[in-house]
Amino acid sequence: MNNIKLYISIVLLTVFSTAAIAQIDRTHAPKAGPAPEINLGKYEHFELKNGLKVFVVENHKIPRVSFNLRIDRDPIFEGEKAGFVNIAGDLMRTGTTSRTKAQIDEEVDFIAASLSTSSTGIFASSLTKHQDKLLELMTDVLYNPSFSEDELEKLKKQTISGLAASKDDPNSIASNVRKALVFGKTHPYGELMTEEKVGKITVDDCRSYYSTYFKPNISYLAIVGDINMEEAKKIAQQYFGEWEPGDVPSFQYEQPEPPEKTLVALVDRPNSVQSVIRISYPVDLNPGSQYAIPSSVMNHILGGSFSSRLMQNLREDKAFTYGARSSLSSDRLVGSFSASASVRNEVTDSAIYEFLYELKRIENEEVTEEDLNASKAYMTGSFARSLESPQTIARFALNTAIYGLPEDYYANYLKNLNAVSTDYIQQMANKYIQHDGAYIVVVGKASEIAEGLEKFGEVQYYDIYGNRVEPSDAQPLPEGLTAGEVYASYVGALGGREKLESVKNISMKMKAEMMGQMLDMNLVKEAPNKMKQEIEMNGMVVSKVVFDGAEMINEQMGNRMPVDENMKKEMAMEPGLFPEMYYTESEIKSDLTGIEKIGEENAYVIEVTFPDGSKKTAYYSVETGLKLRSSKVIDTPQGSDTQITDYRNYKEVDGIMFPFEIVQKFGPTEFKTEVVTIELNKELPPDTFSIE
Repeated sequence: MNNIKLYISIVLLTVFSTAAIAQIDRTHAPKAGPAPEINLGKYEHFELKNGLKVFVVENHKIPRVSFNLRIDRDPIFEGEKAGFVNIAGDLMRTGTTSRTKAQIDEEVDFIAASLSTSSTGIFASSLTKHQDKLLELMTDVLYNPSFSEDELEKLKKQTISGLAASKDDPNSIASNVRKALVFGKTHPYGELMTEEKVGKITVDDCRSYYSTYFKPNISYLAIVGDINMEEAKKIAQQYFGEWEPGDVPSFQYEQPEPPEKTLVALVDRPNSVQSVIRISYPVDLNPGSQYAIPSSVMNHILGGSFSSRLMQNLREDKAFTYGARSSLSSDRLVGSFSASASVRNEVTDSAIYEFLYELKRIENEEVTEEDLNASKAYMTGSFARSLESPQTIARFALNTAIYGLPEDYYANYLKNLNAVSTDYIQQMANKYIQHDGAYIVVVGKASEIAEGLEKFGEVQYYDIYGNRVEPSDAQPLPEGLTAGEVYASYVGALGGREKLESVKNISMKMKAEMMGQMLDMNLVKEAPNKMKQEIEMNGMVVSKVVFDGAEMINEQMGNRMPVDENMKKEMAMEPGLFPEMYYTESEIKSDLTGIEKIGEENAYVIEVTFPDGSKKTAYYSVETGLKLRSSKVIDTPQGSDTQITDYRNYKEVDGIMFPFEIVQKFGPTEFKTEVVTIELNKELPPDTFSIE
């Protein structure tokens, strides 16, 4: 009987569903309905006598509370010590006059809390039952930072290390140049940190920043969670009421303007197989203005989502890139528009053409109702999902106060979003989109892409810090010079062919640091192409790779892993411990292509093509003959990029020169290895290269 009822229910449901579907007119997009009613949730606020403005959002679902202190200051131009503001904020968390960093960490961990600092505030969160202990720690950091010289040096070292790694990251380079051009290098949004500037930062700089700007009269405290208004007032007064107010400086800056005509800013990166493109310019768009919502809808259609026009054109239709995006940012000082993608060298100019085509198109053609409704639906969903977090309500409250928004700005957000029309989208495009009068920043291989960029505007060359430079005039190769002669010079610089041929095996001990852990590496190579490499951490072998000349094993943490077939093929094709001696005698093809700068040295560039078609590029010092760098293209799911290996600090071992510092770079990642010892022709155990 139950089965019969179930069958009848399914039949009735199918009939009525089919009838309903039949009544839908699929020739037109459905009209947008009224904006849904939303319940933003409530917040309350009060102000302490010292000027600290406190916002309270009650949420009793879980016994947890958070305190978000936000400093509302003007942007600061840091000048010759750019970076000191952020470092000062980070340094506050590294110790107080009564607690070391380790003690703070231990006490925070003991109550399963979180505590972080920045140049614009402090965030802390814990279970409600631990809130007094949390506030004790938070206010100790707020009132009594010690600004330790040792901790500052650690932060500077970390910052400088990151800056050094970013020098070879094309996305970081493009970001640097974009900021310098769009905002100007004398504007706080356009100045750049450098290793030299960070090196000049002192404890006094950090202490001065803290004492000048950490004042309650320019601050906001958002308390969110399992707390009521009465208790919030009590603890705010108890822990923050004695905080002394003070005068805080304000600043005015010249308003950045877009260029009168489009300018192409090219950064030459000879190793690049891809070009990073950024099309950008400043805009006048204040947070919460009447244009903020419709302009964000316009940008969402243009390039703000996976289904946007830029993505559909450059990725889905043309297959130029894995992703093409645009952003339109609002800011009290100055906003900006930016469109970006990474594309293959050979389609760089074509990709820029399509970018500009889409910018012109959204300016000149009214968007369809389908595109508009899809974007509004997506943004409505994102807004609604954000309301699930009580932190969102606190953020809305702070934004309303800081930016002077109408009290009902967020309550009316969906209504105002729903009111955006196709005509208004085109108005926003004409107001904020410029297909002419923009900076087109391109980081890539100039010799392959420069000529194709000239059609878009004047091409100017820049360095990685956004400084104007003259294009490096390619030095002509000496007449008649061959790749074989460059190899011969390299072999001579190492110690000579006879000396190198006497080497039957090489044993090397190396060390490196990765994510704070010290690694010890043992590498053994035997002619012609056998290899064994073991990596140890804390005395335990975590990785072992062995190649016996034909087969390979790869063990990670004692477990056999799949073999990298590309690595295996590459090792099988390398003829000898010093391969360059034999390149010209094998099927390997070597093309001497030119002279390029590696650091401050001129280097001969040789493109090496192996029998299977794979390639790598090697760079040999014009002055010394030694190899300075090698590079090869690596394919990843995110696209292709170049792996670079630099060889530095050559030293003599038994009459042969070896690099004692090897630095590998792939994208933003840098891995530095230092050689500890090298032994030649050591007696090796018979099973050294066994793969059983």
